[in-house]
Amino acid sequence: MINLIAVLLVYFYESPANSGIPKLITDVVIFGAFNAIALITTSGRLFDVVFDPLIAQFSDKSKNPKGRRTPFMRWAIIPSFVFCFLVFLPLTHKESTVNIFWLAFTLICFYVSTTTYIIPYNALLPELAPSSEQKVSLSSWQSVGYVLGIGISSNTFNIANSLKDGFNISKIASLQFTALILGFVAAIAMAVTAFAINEKKYTKSKPSETPLKLALKQTLGNKNFRLFIVADFTYFIAFTIISAGLIFFITVLLQLPETMGNKIMAVMVLVSFIFYPVINSLARKIGKKVIVIFSLVVLAGVFGVIYFLGNLAISPTAQIFLLACVVALPVAALNILPIAILAEIIQKDKIDTGTNKEALYFAVRYLFVKIAQTVGIAVFSMMLIYGKDVHHDFGIRLNGIVGLVLCLAAALIFTRFKEIKMDDNAQSASNGGRSS
Repeated sequence: MINLIAVLLVYFYESPANSGIPKLITDVVIFGAFNAIALITTSGRLFDVVFDPLIAQFSDKSKNPKGRRTPFMRWAIIPSFVFCFLVFLPLTHKESTVNIFWLAFTLICFYVSTTTYIIPYNALLPELAPSSEQKVSLSSWQSVGYVLGIGISSNTFNIANSLKDGFNISKIASLQFTALILGFVAAIAMAVTAFAINEKKYTKSKPSETPLKLALKQTLGNKNFRLFIVADFTYFIAFTIISAGLIFFITVLLQLPETMGNKIMAVMVLVSFIFYPVINSLARKIGKKVIVIFSLVVLAGVFGVIYFLGNLAISPTAQIFLLACVVALPVAALNILPIAILAEIIQKDKIDTGTNKEALYFAVRYLFVKIAQTVGIAVFSMMLIYGKDVHHDFGIRLNGIVGLVLCLAAALIFTRFKEIKMDDNAQSASNGGRSS
């Protein structure tokens, strides 16, 4: 669902002239730099600042006999599905202020719903995987799911075109039916996790008694956590720019058909899977920190190439497929390692403070992830002000410079991160003596 929003939102509401989608919201520049998409996505994050920590605290303090996490997840599935679809169901198929308010409302409700699922979901990680090696392993499988989600959402335009041709419907209707189908598939996957995990059997944790204000102070006061957030935040901005921009890179910069999107994503997913065992092995041998820094530098190089797409000496098809192969490495590393790193930060904090704040840590992290995704969409859509059509594409290219600077800055800041080395006894103690 999240990747469907990232892939389709900007293209649906800020589509290029040759897309076949009617103009739905104004493209007037506000305050000299912002457009409607940027303001809508950014303002919606104000709700998360309050809501995310509350969900985390409710989950950490929950005494539900079925568990602290999965009951919240179950309630969030249907609203997430409904509002994911409604995001792409504007009230009128012409430029209208009504569509702006509708988009703001549905996006806020979607993110509130997914927050209610994702924060408890992520808080299960340190409880289900006590050792450092298990955390990397479980993070790898979580990353497999995330990357598969990217791969599935990349088929949006292929599915839409098949529906359009098969049922003789409009381009906008075909995209809406595609969002409905993919959202339903995602809801089924969410339900499997929420209802199949026996939380009481596989986790041993006690409800937190720490007041929200003190818990937040302890969480945000963790210097290592703050440094981690910087790298994580930057990666999600960068990846969201790539996700939102892929269809523009293909159709505008390279002038290839939009149906190439799923082939490119498929290559990226397959190549990233090849890197998974390599990343796991290297993480054990040289640590996670150096891999994260290297991955951010590689991602910076990818953004540098994006600026020149369509102007290189090789064919447009070769350009985009080579880029997909290169970006697979940082995608693999930066999907696997951050969750494992955060789980270790949480465990050390649990030993140091004696309190359980798993969900709160993940709430703060996910709040920044959502802000990063919002900033990514906002930055990309703002740059489109300076050109988003064939032969008028400078705005699309500017995103390459933005991503390059962000990734290099994050890599530099993350050099100050102090990698956590926890022995098995400490890991066992932090999990109530439960053996791995």
